[in-house]
Amino acid sequence: MKQTSTLNPISIRSYGLVTLAYWGFTVTDGALRMLVLLYFHTLGYTPLEVAMLFLFYEFFGIVTNLFGGWLASRWGVKLTLYGGIAMQIVALLLLTPVNESWAIALAVPYVMCAQAISGIAKDLTKMSSKSAIRLVIPKEEQSSLFKWVAVLTGSKNALKGVGFFLGGLLLATFGYVNALLIMAAGLSIVLLSSHWLPANMGKVKAKVKFRQLFSKSPEINVLSTARFFLFGARDVWFVVGLPVFLYGGLGWSFEQVGGFLAIWVIGYGLVQSLAPTLLRRFGDGRPPQASTIRFWTGALILVPAAIALILQLGYAPAPTIIIGLLIFGVIFAFNSAVHSYLVLAYTEDDKVALNVGFYYMANSGGRLAGTVLSGLVFQLYGLVGCLWVSAVFVLLAEIATFQLADPRAV
Repeated sequence: MKQTSTLNPISIRSYGLVTLAYWGFTVTDGALRMLVLLYFHTLGYTPLEVAMLFLFYEFFGIVTNLFGGWLASRWGVKLTLYGGIAMQIVALLLLTPVNESWAIALAVPYVMCAQAISGIAKDLTKMSSKSAIRLVIPKEEQSSLFKWVAVLTGSKNALKGVGFFLGGLLLATFGYVNALLIMAAGLSIVLLSSHWLPANMGKVKAKVKFRQLFSKSPEINVLSTARFFLFGARDVWFVVGLPVFLYGGLGWSFEQVGGFLAIWVIGYGLVQSLAPTLLRRFGDGRPPQASTIRFWTGALILVPAAIALILQLGYAPAPTIIIGLLIFGVIFAFNSAVHSYLVLAYTEDDKVALNVGFYYMANSGGRLAGTVLSGLVFQLYGLVGCLWVSAVFVLLAEIATFQLADPRAV
């Protein structure tokens, strides 16, 4: 990226440290999700009980995104980023005592509390890194902003896919407890880099009032609503229903489930990183507008509906799901890339952490709804039911986007 005199004085080196720390965290976060899901499924937990293990993870993500932006504005992203990494280490260590001898009535609330700490950690690091790139690249440089947001988000998702594979591999190779300890040791190394990051990065001079936590921008509010339903649509079949179906319904191994989902997320991340180049080559060359997100959200509605219909018609489930998931991933990647750009394009410099926190609060809300529904709907209606709910959620996201104006008009 070419630096100009309009760039914020925060150094690219500092942002690089933020990004590398976020990457390290992301690998362990993806591994932990796969580890917990597969381990507790093998202990005999029902899909709904497995989903409940992630309930606090998603719920406290909502709270964290709301207050995390306020914390970053007052004390800088160094506190929120590395504080999140430290909390993830604590969460990993708290999960080590749980085993098959624990009664479900004890294990479920205990794991939920440990996952709550992990959820707080995840959203502190996400909010910190997304806010940092908005501070490095000025708002008027729209094309550069779209490019580097897509690179950051896409690489994060690719590494989360690596984490999915790593979680299944560590569980199969080292066992549950040793896998958690290995990840905690890795994050401890990342934590050591914290002293190189400036303490005041992202800190604003003016005192941030509590009422400012809730965005008053119509564009941010509408985009947040669309984000809620978009990510709920993904997680309603991806979080519990899909991996449990692959393991229990198709008889795949831990490594196969983790590996397949890893390949999907890595591919999804790569497409997301390439989205600016692809849209520029095959579009009109302009940064995304409101019509861009409407197009990609509308296209996504058809995918889960088509997969559900094909499964109901009795076609082979394995190729149907594999092909359908690949198509879903490509279209969802364009949606996510454009979303991540628009929230920053709609945001002023002095509100970046607050607006990004508010926006990802909606993201966490959608993930929470999707996670709970993934376990509940799968248990009652199977994977087909999850897919139909996904289609409805994408439709609601599409309806919300019709209220968006173009970023340049804001």
